[in-house]
Amino acid sequence: MAERKVVSGEVELWSEDFGDPRDPALLLIMGANASGVTWPEEFISLLVAGGHRVIRYDHRDTGRSTYRDFTRYPYSVTDLARDAVSVLDGHGVQRAHVVGLSMGGTLGQVLALDHRERLLTLTVMLTAALGVDFVGNMERASKGQPTLDGLPTPDPRVLAVLARRSEPVRDRASELDRRVAEWRALSGDKLPFDASEFRRYEERVIDHAGSLVQPSAHALATPVPLVRGAELRGITTPTLVIQGGQDPLNPPPHGLHLAQSIPGARLVELPNMGHALPSAIHQPLADAILEHTHRFA
Repeated sequence: MAERKVVSGEVELWSEDFGDPRDPALLLIMGANASGVTWPEEFISLLVAGGHRVIRYDHRDTGRSTYRDFTRYPYSVTDLARDAVSVLDGHGVQRAHVVGLSMGGTLGQVLALDHRERLLTLTVMLTAALGVDFVGNMERASKGQPTLDGLPTPDPRVLAVLARRSEPVRDRASELDRRVAEWRALSGDKLPFDASEFRRYEERVIDHAGSLVQPSAHALATPVPLVRGAELRGITTPTLVIQGGQDPLNPPPHGLHLAQSIPGARLVELPNMGHALPSAIHQPLADAILEHTHRFA
């Protein structure tokens, strides 16, 4: 395991890699306002054992990467995708298997369109297709309104829990309690929820960042234009879509819609999975990813 800072334009991005540098690289891209250490090391170890050099990194404005005043230095979700390319450059990786979760899945789709020469395979999970108005759907869900495309909106009960992020941070214990409650809501109802496990995860995240304040700048980033959804039919990277059967933010059939939008894409649904990475889901999730990456090794 080796840490390094890589440069992307005017920002520095913290990153680290695991495993044998001679193995095929696999880049993990986390979701919005989440640092790279949100990927549990216990899960990463399964990917390393499966024959990959695994790289994770902190998005700008998270973890140990550069923080800047968004009002003075605005950026787009497409810029965040370019950051992922800079991470590959910084680690000397020409082509990699890319795995993106939630917003990371959005970035993965942009990479497959704009930087396809850098991808060996693409795995996107717990996410929506580029043509889906996720930001607008969150607003519609909060008002009890339907989507414009017939796909389900996020669960408004979960959005109410996420809204607590705007509350002032009081102390470490109360902040950990709030984050654990958030993960409980995101995890769904099928798998037993281990509060102590998610408290350990969030303690790592807080210690890594050196701050109790949860990042929020990505909510201000300019979204990928919805018209780019039509471009998905031009993706040539072998793509796996993983749908969490209990995902409250991108519930079924979002994964099916995305898989049908990309030629040759395969869909794997993990029926008990929510919008989280509990240890109970690590093995089946790693198995699905490794089956995909080995198929196109």
